[in-house]
Amino acid sequence: MSNEEWQGDFDPMADPDEQRHLLSVLDSFRSYRRLAHYNGTHVRRQAFYSLPSSHWSLLSKPPFSVLDSLAKIDDLIDANADLAEAIFQTGFKSFIAPTLDSGWVASIVPEKYANNEFEVYSKVMEHLNVKATRNDIDKARSCVHQFYREWSAEGAVERSKCFDPVLEALEKEFRKLSQTDDSLDKSSLRVLVPGAGLGRLVFDICRAGFSVEGNEISYHELFASSLALNHTTKEGQFTIAPFVLHSSNHVSRQDQLRTFQIPDVLPSSELSQVFENSRIPPSERMSMATGDFCVIYSQPDAKDSFSAVATVFFIDTAPNIIRYIETVKNCLASGGLWINIGPLLWHHASRKPATEGDDEGDAKDSKTETYAGAGIADPGSVELTNEEVVALVEHFGFVIEHHEVDNIETGYVSNARSMLQNTYRPSFWIARKH
Repeated sequence: MSNEEWQGDFDPMADPDEQRHLLSVLDSFRSYRRLAHYNGTHVRRQAFYSLPSSHWSLLSKPPFSVLDSLAKIDDLIDANADLAEAIFQTGFKSFIAPTLDSGWVASIVPEKYANNEFEVYSKVMEHLNVKATRNDIDKARSCVHQFYREWSAEGAVERSKCFDPVLEALEKEFRKLSQTDDSLDKSSLRVLVPGAGLGRLVFDICRAGFSVEGNEISYHELFASSLALNHTTKEGQFTIAPFVLHSSNHVSRQDQLRTFQIPDVLPSSELSQVFENSRIPPSERMSMATGDFCVIYSQPDAKDSFSAVATVFFIDTAPNIIRYIETVKNCLASGGLWINIGPLLWHHASRKPATEGDDEGDAKDSKTETYAGAGIADPGSVELTNEEVVALVEHFGFVIEHHEVDNIETGYVSNARSMLQNTYRPSFWIARKH
């Protein structure tokens, strides 16, 4: 990735509300260890010992050994927390550390912690006195688990279902363009990935030789993707147990305790190996922009900027899908491709609506998530069917060149060994702007 990890004009430190939200996100990762231990094992131990003594005594012995299992869960929570705290340090170092007075930091940090980066940052957080919201805590936990899908070898099963169709469409488009211009290089095709998440699709597109820009509005995802893309130093650097905090629907205890190594590839090393196939080095072909997709890419300076837009499990984050379609149309060059794959689990539909006298509303839970007064925070919402979405895309001047439903089945951060399986059958379509 380029030296500037996140591009864009928006400065969160210039807005007190935004700064407070950023600190809440950082604290949600910093608090992962304590809260996961409390909710994951402490509460369960209390409940266990509340059973009749003859019952908990029985369940403490083999083959049940419930207390031994809780001890193993504690160990795996610590492994997950190592990743969460690395994400915390990445975000703090990028946004908060540059704004601090070194003398003030030295005055509040005990000398014994002076060489411990995590402890130094934690002491600063304590003095800033911003605590994570429940919503941010839930997102931090989900973000840690999402590494299984995006950055483990085992997650390739889910990734291939969603990423391979995108990569195949880009390769096909490049071959088509090369027929009329044999001097064309893949790096000349600029691809935008809104809702980039933990950055794996951005990385895979860059590894394939294309130029790519990810866009993400969530600080949770931005900090985590930065760790994966820019700050990991070896394959398998972290061990995660994505299912350890879920206690239901396990066939065996070992299914709950399964661990996985992440990342499965070291991005810096992997991209250096493909440089010889591209005229432009990977560091200049991959970037990440932070902010609201609609706000950034509907601007005049973004017009006709990209050869392709790839939306994967993204368009259902739109309260008003028309805003997304208009934005894609603005930033996509004439003749460019919009490649979409995903379900229509309209995210906003579960939001608590604002009530009379409540000028905040759920949509203003965090300005980073909504950019109040613009983009996805615009008033109004609608939930459409897949047929209606496709009809709208055509209405705005796109030609659907390929469309299939029911041919792809995939989970999302799913445990294949669980007794409960949630399966998506996403819609996959390719549209060309004319």
